[in-house]
Amino acid sequence: MKKLVSITLCLLMMLSSLVLPGCGKQEGNVVNVYNWGEYIDESIFEEFEAETGITVNYNTFSSNEMLYSSIKSGGSKYDVIIPSDYMVARMISEDLLLKLDYSKIPNMKNLDEQYLHLEFDPQQQYSVPYMWGTTGIIYNTTMVDEAPTSWMDLFTTDLRSQVLIFDNPRDCIGLALKALGYSFNTTNEEEIRQAAELLMEQKREGIVQAYVMDQIFDKMINNEAAIGTYYAGDYVIMAEENPDLAFCLPEEGANLFVDSMCVPSCCENYDNALAFINFMCRDDIVLRNCDAVGYSTPSATAHDIMDPEMAEDPIIYPDEDVLEKCESFGGLPSDVLSFYDHEWIRICLAKVKPKFS
Repeated sequence: MKKLVSITLCLLMMLSSLVLPGCGKQEGNVVNVYNWGEYIDESIFEEFEAETGITVNYNTFSSNEMLYSSIKSGGSKYDVIIPSDYMVARMISEDLLLKLDYSKIPNMKNLDEQYLHLEFDPQQQYSVPYMWGTTGIIYNTTMVDEAPTSWMDLFTTDLRSQVLIFDNPRDCIGLALKALGYSFNTTNEEEIRQAAELLMEQKREGIVQAYVMDQIFDKMINNEAAIGTYYAGDYVIMAEENPDLAFCLPEEGANLFVDSMCVPSCCENYDNALAFINFMCRDDIVLRNCDAVGYSTPSATAHDIMDPEMAEDPIIYPDEDVLEKCESFGGLPSDVLSFYDHEWIRICLAKVKPKFS
């Protein structure tokens, strides 16, 4: 889930109808794709283009909120986007997605039924699962005295300016909600406020080094921070570069997310979009993609022929008893989403003086 963007930019996008540069209308046979940073093997584009004659124009975003703002503003013309579960639900409710013609996505048959008809798209009309995974805590074993086991460890640690936290409201406030024993999907404003206050106190204690998304790669790989919150698939890639890193799925459970390929209402190349989605569901492409990005595939057929070392990795494919403790983000009422945005802005803009002993 995830390229580089500052907190200030995130806030601007949430508070205004900022028009972000999109692909625009292109000449020729094209498909305009908008995806998370570090979330695809871009070498597969050449194969798609050779097979179909369709040119891929590719851009990245760093958060669901950035994606939403880009599509909502109407200034971008993308054909395929890859939002997470809760953002799929929001975009469906606001008529920002088109229904899919699954007769043109025959490779949909490869997908495991457990990833279809989920809460965010119960009729399975608007989305095709792309990747799934969990969130957790990444830590440097040479920089921490005791391995974290709980989300609350991020708030009680003695480390100062060594902790990296998600730079988006659902993940950031969500981990604080879990630390307090609440649901990711609570609609109780008092519980959300308590989570925000916990994050504010974390800032006052000087624990947080930065709120980050893909900036976490360089910081954790280069030993610039001791602990960070991020996605399990990205941990796998980071650990290849820095073997001192380890991963913890907190005892309270974590976010189990599904990111999906969708066609936004601003699409200008609908058939090309479906051709691209179908290509991305093909087993050989799925395997290349998973190998590059480290995430978990919803494709049953690809998983069956996957390298056993990857297919049996407990971080990429956790056991059922681990997954049972996880919770997915669901869609929330608009008034609750507005309250999340309010609290997130309050957290980000707060000017606090760290209390060092």
